[in-house]
Amino acid sequence: MHTKSRGQHHSVLTAPGFVAINAYLTLIPNHMAATNTATPQGSGMKSLVKDTAIYGLSSIVGRFLNYLLVPLYTAKLAASSGGYGVITEVYSYVALLLVLLTFGMETTFFRFVNKEEADPRRVYSTTLVLVLTVGLAFVCGVLGFLHPIAAALDYAAHPEFLGMMAVCVAIDAFQCIPFAYLRYQRRPIKFAALKLLFIVLNISLNLLYFLLLPALYAQLGPDSWVSAIYSPTYGVGYAFAINLVCTALITLFFKRELTGFRWTFDRRLARQMLTYAWPILILGIAGILNQTADKMLFPRLVPGHEGKVQLGIYGASVKIAMIMAMITQAFRYAYEPFVFGKQKDRDNRDTYAKAMKFFIIFTLLAFLMVMGYIDVLKHIIGPSYWAGLKVVPIVMAAEIMMGIYFNLSFWYKLTDRTIWGAWFSGAGCAVLIAVNLIFIPEYGYMACAWAGFAGYATAMLLSYFVGQHYYPIRYPLVSIGVYVCIALLFFGIMQLTAHFVPQLWLRLLINSGCILLFIAHTIHYDFPLSNLPVVGKYFRK
Repeated sequence: MHTKSRGQHHSVLTAPGFVAINAYLTLIPNHMAATNTATPQGSGMKSLVKDTAIYGLSSIVGRFLNYLLVPLYTAKLAASSGGYGVITEVYSYVALLLVLLTFGMETTFFRFVNKEEADPRRVYSTTLVLVLTVGLAFVCGVLGFLHPIAAALDYAAHPEFLGMMAVCVAIDAFQCIPFAYLRYQRRPIKFAALKLLFIVLNISLNLLYFLLLPALYAQLGPDSWVSAIYSPTYGVGYAFAINLVCTALITLFFKRELTGFRWTFDRRLARQMLTYAWPILILGIAGILNQTADKMLFPRLVPGHEGKVQLGIYGASVKIAMIMAMITQAFRYAYEPFVFGKQKDRDNRDTYAKAMKFFIIFTLLAFLMVMGYIDVLKHIIGPSYWAGLKVVPIVMAAEIMMGIYFNLSFWYKLTDRTIWGAWFSGAGCAVLIAVNLIFIPEYGYMACAWAGFAGYATAMLLSYFVGQHYYPIRYPLVSIGVYVCIALLFFGIMQLTAHFVPQLWLRLLINSGCILLFIAHTIHYDFPLSNLPVVGKYFRK
């Protein structure tokens, strides 16, 4: 179970560590922070791009591979069982706990290790001790009061679920620091290899316990050797046990990063780091609550088995919407080096404006592609979860606004007014929680989708209007508005085909036509083929 990138961003995926990846990606660009802060003097943009590509590839490939667990879980855990609702709820707490247990020390490590007077080993060791101490205290607290906590969260029948995840998330939080140290040392290959190794192990064991062993148990019977390692009654518990095993195994590969030097704890340095870290923690909490509060509140507002069932349907349906998160993240990894490296001027407002426009174009295209082929993509989840597909366009729209909010964050980072980010995220979180509390009892998981929409819209609008006061940027609003209107028109056509065109092949044909027209408009007005590298010469007159 690993975090990445801060981040961030994100909830969204099945493994706890990849929930954290999403969460962090939405908050601050840790992948960029990592590569920038870890770059030694003398390294150029070429090296930055190479490292960013490796980090990005590992994250994107990891997300894709992790998606393979979605059809597995939703096929083997029927919606009526509430099992996937359990996974969705527990992993929402995991995402929040990862932020709390790392308490901004990943970013803080990079800040302090790159100071001119810093002793890298002393900074690293102090950071390790801080995170390890908090993690051990957390595990002891949870295990010491496991049964009361399980009862309060409605898991009295299976307190071991929470116990396993407590240990797992503590290990994961601790691993964030060695992973950060790898980035500082400019070792992206090992970083990416360990991330992917975790995914491969996780998927392999899930296939073993959710496909192979159940089939062998059914064939050989309860008196066979299979019963020694598998019980059909344990069900969703295997998902948590597998994560714990995989996370613990990955720790063994950090022997080089955890030994061979003297562990020290600098009290003065620790106080300075904690002072620096607490605003990052507040921002992180607000950001992750924007992504997970609905999943934590839902079982409290719709209690009992029915709440777990609905939450599972919602959580599974959101997975389809998160396909766009993978696509847009690929755009970020490709485009962010361009944004930072295109101009060497200190004032790159035109570049930021263009980046925003291209980001919106790209996300709108992703939106249309997901909605245009929803009849195919829905098979990612089991048929018993299809009732929740109506949340997909709402959640994707919220993701677009989250991405816009991320791009708007340039202004308060450039002007050293990062406190505004905490205020914006906090306001968005307050709106999200309020909408959930008011409307979930009446409208169920549809309220969760609209709450996310309202929360991200609030943060986005506040950041835009305040940013125009402190750091005005002339965004091409008219051109952006045209793209939004075209996308809404084509989305409307796709919705009409879904209701009035019974033939699947014809619906896909019409939807493909809409997508191609959107692409044609984009190429004609903003991405002329003649400007493409290598092949562009064939389109020049």
